[in-house]
Amino acid sequence: MTKVNTARNTDTGALWSRTAGDAPVCSVLNQNIEADFVVVGGGLTGTRTALGLAESGAKVVLLEAKSIGWGASGRSGGQCNPIWRATPDDLAKRLGDTQAARLVETTLASADTLFADIEKYSIDCDGEQTGWVQAAHCGSAQTSLEQLAEAWNAAGANISVLDQTETRRATGSEEYDFALFHPRGGHVQPLSLTRGFAHTAIKFGATLFEDSPVQSVTRAGDKWIVKTPNGSVTAGQVILTTNAYSDNLWPKLRQTFLPMVSVALATAPLSDNLRKAILPNAVTISDTRRAIYFARYDRDRRLIFGCVGSTEDAAAFGGVNRLKRGMNKVFPQLGETEIEATWAGSIAVTPEMMPHLHEPEPGILAALGFSGRGIAMTSVMARTLVSKALGASNDSLAFPVTAIKSMPFHAITKAVLPLAAPAMTARDTLDTIFKRR
Repeated sequence: MTKVNTARNTDTGALWSRTAGDAPVCSVLNQNIEADFVVVGGGLTGTRTALGLAESGAKVVLLEAKSIGWGASGRSGGQCNPIWRATPDDLAKRLGDTQAARLVETTLASADTLFADIEKYSIDCDGEQTGWVQAAHCGSAQTSLEQLAEAWNAAGANISVLDQTETRRATGSEEYDFALFHPRGGHVQPLSLTRGFAHTAIKFGATLFEDSPVQSVTRAGDKWIVKTPNGSVTAGQVILTTNAYSDNLWPKLRQTFLPMVSVALATAPLSDNLRKAILPNAVTISDTRRAIYFARYDRDRRLIFGCVGSTEDAAAFGGVNRLKRGMNKVFPQLGETEIEATWAGSIAVTPEMMPHLHEPEPGILAALGFSGRGIAMTSVMARTLVSKALGASNDSLAFPVTAIKSMPFHAITKAVLPLAAPAMTARDTLDTIFKRR
C-alpha cells in the first residue's frame, strides 16, 4: 500500500493546517478488501462514525477523497453552538411530538457530550467550553432571540438574557445592545478534532484511506461494492458523510442542500490589553445577521473572525474586504492589527436549516446539511448513524430518517448563490441603520 504525506493535499483553513495536531498516517486503497461498514468522507461526521462503529467491534473502512479534514471540518470557525434556530415547538410541528422530544433532549446535551468525548478519547484540539454569546444585530432580531431563549429555557436549557451593559461587557463591542449567553457553548480547533477522531478510530481498529475518491457504489446481492480508482471495498452497509462536498455519487443527494460558503480570517496574536477588551472571557460570539458575523480566539489568542462568503476563493466578490470591514465595525479597537491568514470553505445548508438523515436503499445511509451547527451536531449525527447502522429502530433515533428530496430550482439557485453574500450584507446594513423591530 502506498503511503500518503497528508500535509501535501491538506488545502484547509490556512491557520488550522498550521496549528493542528499530527495527521493520521493513511494509505491509498489499491486492493480489493471486505468490511462490515464503509464510511465515505473523512470529516467530523465520518471520522466520529468510524470511531463509534470500530469501538463496537465492527470491521470499518473509511474512504476519503483527499485528506482527513480537508473539507468543511478543517475550514470551519470551530464554534460549538449547541442549539437550533428553531424552537422546540417549531420542531414538534415539523417532526411530531415524540421525535421532537428526542431531538430536543439530545440537543440540550450536545455540547457537554462533545466535550466529554474530547476528554474520554484524550483528543488534543484546544477545546474551551467558555460559552457562546448570540448577539442581536437589530431590534427585530432581539425579539426573535427573546422568544428563542424563552422557548428553549422552558425545555430545560440554561440560557441567560443579556441587556446592553452585559452584552457589551461580554463581547467588548458597542455594536450590540442585546444578546443571549449559552453557557454550554465553546470552541475547538476543528481540524485537530477531526484528526483526533481519526486517530482514535484507528486505535479501535478502523482502517482509513486517503486520496481514495469513491467512484461508484453498486449492489452485489446483499452487499455493496464501493469502488475507488485503484481498489474496492465490499461491505454490508455504506454510510455517506460527504456533507457540503457531496457529488453525484448517490442520485439527487447533492440537490438536497445548498453549498453556502464561510470565509474567515485570523489576526496576529492579540496583546494583553486587546484580549481584555475583546471577548474578555474567551467566549465565542455569533450574531443574527443574514451574512452572519462570528468570532472567537484560538489557542495563541489570535482572533478568528468570519462571515458568509461567495466562493472558496475567499476574496471573490469582495469577500475578504467585507470580512475586514465587518471585523473593524464590531471590534474597532483592533485598528491596524495584522491579518495572518484568510480562508474559505463550503457548508451544507438545507431548507429547514437542520441536518438530514437518509436511508435511500437498505444498507445505505447518508447524513448531511448541518447548516452552521456542525461542531456539536456532527457528533450527534455520528452517534445516530452508529446506532442506526448497528440495528436501532428509527423511532429511537435523535434525527428522523427522511426521503431524499431535491430542492426546487436547485440548479438556478446554486448558480446565483455567489451573489447572495453581498445581497445579504446590504440587507443587514439596512437593518442596523434603522435598528428596526
